[in-house]
Amino acid sequence: MVGNRSVAYHGRSASIVGSRVGRRADRARYWPAVLISMIVVPMIVVLGFYAAIPGRSAGPSPVVLGGAGNFVILSKAGISFTGAGHIWGDIGVSPIFATAITGDFALTMDPLGSGTFSTSALVTGKVYAADYTEPTPTMLTTAVDNMLTAYNDAAGRTPDVGKIGLYGGDLTGQTLTPGVYKWSTDVLVSAAGVTISGAAGDCWIFQCAQKLTLADGAKVTLIGGAEAANIFWQVGMEVTIGTTAEMKGTILCATAIAMNTGATLVGRALAQTAVTLDANMIDETGTMIPEFSQVLIPLVGMVFVVAMVSRVRNQRK
Repeated sequence: MVGNRSVAYHGRSASIVGSRVGRRADRARYWPAVLISMIVVPMIVVLGFYAAIPGRSAGPSPVVLGGAGNFVILSKAGISFTGAGHIWGDIGVSPIFATAITGDFALTMDPLGSGTFSTSALVTGKVYAADYTEPTPTMLTTAVDNMLTAYNDAAGRTPDVGKIGLYGGDLTGQTLTPGVYKWSTDVLVSAAGVTISGAAGDCWIFQCAQKLTLADGAKVTLIGGAEAANIFWQVGMEVTIGTTAEMKGTILCATAIAMNTGATLVGRALAQTAVTLDANMIDETGTMIPEFSQVLIPLVGMVFVVAMVSRVRNQRK
């Protein structure tokens, strides 16, 4: 009995000692994990938020569109659309009537009978015209006035030193940093395209006294976080966007805007005469796509927090 009791006692003592040693080891791992969570994790989260805050913007202040900014297409003389394609955003004509919205739109007046707008299978948004029921005519008059004000604002900005008549108006293959550019000649982008480089919040104003042409297949490429919403093309004559070309930015045109077959626009077409479309895709801007680092750092911080919390919880069991 004594021997058995002694063995049992010593076994239990060893178990107790082992349990205490295990708890000490757990505590030795637990507190460093807590300290890491309290110090490192907040640092990562703060760094993530810091990266997500845009720095001081470069270039001019953006052109204020006012009521014209509510439209992806706004025209004083009419909008025509033929072929397969789509428009995301509201469109409008004024002072011309709805009969100037032609082609394959097949407009249907508001099914609720308000008479203030119409719809089309080609448009994800509303279609407005000057002969619709109030308050639409007044709203359109304000938008058109704002469009003209925005055009004059863009045209009146002082161009930056070294950005007058740059490249003789041929932007093909060039990379354009934020600023105000001015040309008294036609401006051309051939098939090789042009790159607009800058951070989110930076701004570009391109003053084109004559025609602006994107050749067939030409592409305006944005890098570094540049946003179409902060790019303004002020054009004194016609704008032609070639077949399958890709345009970015707000077009403020004193005359007509023509988009050839399959061309796309991320931005707005604001014309003082007509807008002619042929199987195009047009989408208004407004959704900021953050730079990779602005997403990655907060994401890493969140993953680290989850991992550390999970580890601490497991050690406390």
